[in-house]
Amino acid sequence: MINRKATDTVLRLCKGFPVVAITGPRQSGKTTLTRMIFPGKPYVSLEDPDARAFAESDPRSFLGRYPDGAILDEVQRCPDLFSYIQTIVDLDRRMGLYILTGSQQFGLRSKITQSLAGRVGMVQLLPFSHNELTEAGLAPANLETAIYTGSYPPLYDRELAPADWYPGYVATYVERDLHQLIQVRDLKSFQLFLRMCAARTGQLLNLSSLANDCGITHNTARAWLSVLEASYIVFLLQPHYRNFNKRLVKSPKLYFYDTGLVSWLLGIEAQGQIMTHSLRGALFETWVVAELIKGRLNRGLTPNIYFWRDSTGNEVDVLAEQGERLLPIEIKSGRTVTADFFTALNKWRQLAGDIAGPAHLIYAGDEFQQRTKATVLPWQSVSSIAGTI
Repeated sequence: MINRKATDTVLRLCKGFPVVAITGPRQSGKTTLTRMIFPGKPYVSLEDPDARAFAESDPRSFLGRYPDGAILDEVQRCPDLFSYIQTIVDLDRRMGLYILTGSQQFGLRSKITQSLAGRVGMVQLLPFSHNELTEAGLAPANLETAIYTGSYPPLYDRELAPADWYPGYVATYVERDLHQLIQVRDLKSFQLFLRMCAARTGQLLNLSSLANDCGITHNTARAWLSVLEASYIVFLLQPHYRNFNKRLVKSPKLYFYDTGLVSWLLGIEAQGQIMTHSLRGALFETWVVAELIKGRLNRGLTPNIYFWRDSTGNEVDVLAEQGERLLPIEIKSGRTVTADFFTALNKWRQLAGDIAGPAHLIYAGDEFQQRTKATVLPWQSVSSIAGTI
């Protein structure tokens, strides 16, 4: 079994909260993690029709079967349980009594806010990080394989090709979540929307352009994007708010959490195609940014990263907040470090002055370099910075 970096976070939160909720995309390993950490706790999946019917019809008796708590999987499927759990934990006072998991963050978070505020420690579990795979001896040997395969656990615990797994994942989970959250009648339009989002990964989000290209309304595009966010398929990286005496863009950038899914949506059929693909740079940037977010979430921290771009096109891919300082991180898909890799970093550091922290450049090559104005990291070393920002 691959050791998950979030294990220590879950155990820490169980000492201070009566309920711990673990959210994340479907098939990210939430159930495996919880059952490994709490082998003695009863496990109930509310995806099971019989268990869900019992919980919905008689929630008090359902929870009464587990006087010492339980793991309740996909708990957002039975929202009435939350109020009863609140009553139980307020009277019981034991920490770590219930472990809740869910794959739709909006539904789960809204119920927690309503009924369990202050009683729940939250953990967001994404698919494997590169660090987790490396420590398990399962990390892909080259960048193209890492991007093409992605990080979902089923691709590493069984003999399964990405081209065989991702179609079923989209049909079984993503489209299913779509039906649960909002009633969508035109599934073909949504499938086109998903592919058009993939073609825009790592780019500024223009919702009107996206809607027009898909033949849907602006409001529909916004609703569907919210579904993808709720299901941990995509996320929006916000621009940093500090002006630095320049006019900055205000639109967020669209990213996917998993590059394997993006590769399949783009029609990439073999890892070798990534080397010459027009979106190679965007795919690499997506992979790095997702790794940085995993590093934060696995430690129980909220993401602290932004990007910076002014109206003339000067851009730094990532700014990580550390106290009053900002750490700039540039991402380049080239395999050879050239002088122009540092242009944006140097310009931003001149504007930022004293608030600029140590600069890093992550590239697709294999050599570590300590330059005068930046530390150059090969792609395999992304975890060295993901675990510290």
